[in-house]
Amino acid sequence: MPVAPARADWMAGLSIAGLLLPEAVAYAGIAGLPPQAGVVALFAGLLAYGLLGSSRFAIVSATSSSAAVLLAATSTVPDAAPAMRLAVGAGLVLLAGLFFLLAWLARLGALSNLIAKPVLRGFALGLALTIVVKQIPHAVAFQPAHADLPRFAWELAMAWRQWNPAGLVMVLVALALMRALARWRGLPVALCVIAAGIALDAAGWCARWGIASVGPIGLDFSDPGIPELSRADWLRLGELAFAVALILYAESYGSIRSFALRHGDRVDANRDLMALGAANLLSGLFQGMPVGAGYSATSANEVAGAQSRAAGLVACAVVGLAVWLLLPWIERTPEPLLAAIVIHAVGHMLNPASLRPCFAWRRDRAIALLAFGAVLLLGVLDGLLLAIAASLLMLLRSLSRPRVSWLGRLADTRDFVDADRHPDAQVPRGLLIARPEAPLFFGNADPVFSAILERLRAQPSPGGVVLSLEESADLDATSVEALCDFAAQLRQLGVPLALARVKDPVRDLLERVGSHALAPHCYAAWSVDDAVRQLLARS
Repeated sequence: MPVAPARADWMAGLSIAGLLLPEAVAYAGIAGLPPQAGVVALFAGLLAYGLLGSSRFAIVSATSSSAAVLLAATSTVPDAAPAMRLAVGAGLVLLAGLFFLLAWLARLGALSNLIAKPVLRGFALGLALTIVVKQIPHAVAFQPAHADLPRFAWELAMAWRQWNPAGLVMVLVALALMRALARWRGLPVALCVIAAGIALDAAGWCARWGIASVGPIGLDFSDPGIPELSRADWLRLGELAFAVALILYAESYGSIRSFALRHGDRVDANRDLMALGAANLLSGLFQGMPVGAGYSATSANEVAGAQSRAAGLVACAVVGLAVWLLLPWIERTPEPLLAAIVIHAVGHMLNPASLRPCFAWRRDRAIALLAFGAVLLLGVLDGLLLAIAASLLMLLRSLSRPRVSWLGRLADTRDFVDADRHPDAQVPRGLLIARPEAPLFFGNADPVFSAILERLRAQPSPGGVVLSLEESADLDATSVEALCDFAAQLRQLGVPLALARVKDPVRDLLERVGSHALAPHCYAAWSVDDAVRQLLARS
């Protein structure tokens, strides 16, 4: 018998609350911030997205990637005082929220597509490995002095005699329990493990084993505000916040889109930009962490049977009630258990098979490995920035290549194809039919037209040029100018030009330009066949 939607949302909210609260405290530890930063972020994300978002499954809260990036950003602060780190973190979250809202106003819902999936997969794999290794000190009560992963891991391994074996055993047992209990999908396994750990602490066993607890969680919602930072600090944080916002949105919308496609739901990318912006602004005002729609929490919400965004609001209310009534007990959570929860949460990311398609298809292998290695060798923040730069460079490299196909007619049809790939295609005598294989823009327009002119000069007696613009939905100022110069050069050579498959926005633009070398009859033809017939009729 199906469960009523309202009841299903209540059940889902109750179920995921037991996962979200321990994760929020644990992610604050990843970020090097006090536990309340994660709890504040949880409240902000659940409330803002529950009211403003478009996905019925997405759960917006602190994520492992945002926590790791925040730690890397705040680690660059010269003043290592906790208050200053908290202020810098809040400033970064506020700016990330502002970038989200600016992207919403500019209708940049497809912004996350600027990061290629192989880059995201390589980054996620390197990030997961980094997070897992850096949780080990919380388990064994030994903190290496070096921050970069290679020396961090080496120092940690060499100091194995100083480890606290009880903490390590607690982590391993907790991971085994969470893995075993995960088959019962509605069971809040993280909360069960936390409850067992609190019971051990209350009985005095953790103190005997030398295992520390979380400690005080000082929640204070009475004084929201913008941190007092210098202009130089705000400028530096702006650069970092842009990277944080980009990776948060790529991660968030990847989760949102995946579950929407699975269930046939409709989501609004621009509306989600607004919701994420509001959530991060709210979190930053109360000195919380950056928030996004993480895959593990969203997946848990789907499995719990959520039917609408109300499930997130129910979870918010349940977490609030738990914090109000049980905060002294939550503060007694053993730190190794938080490490186990983090490791369990990022376990789905720690899968080298995610890179398998790149190797099987022989596509983008180097870029995926670069992103993976950059995180391990350069750190999370620099690795993230390098991965984003690599995505953009890969896009520009692909677009800027002057790839031009030379077309011919297939048999007696009206179809024109690449004559180099189809030797049976016939090129009308005296004509050169060119098709740029990428949209024309400032980075490739001049090389494309130079390639066409070079090919034209090799023709014994050129009778005309047909230029197919089917790949160019619009033209920027540089490419328009290059096109006009190209038409003028052909006019000087006495070679007629006909444009084919010109999109309506390009037609409107050429009318406004009013170039003498590009009269309206030059782009009157709609198809390549029409343009060829037009030139043959004039010859």
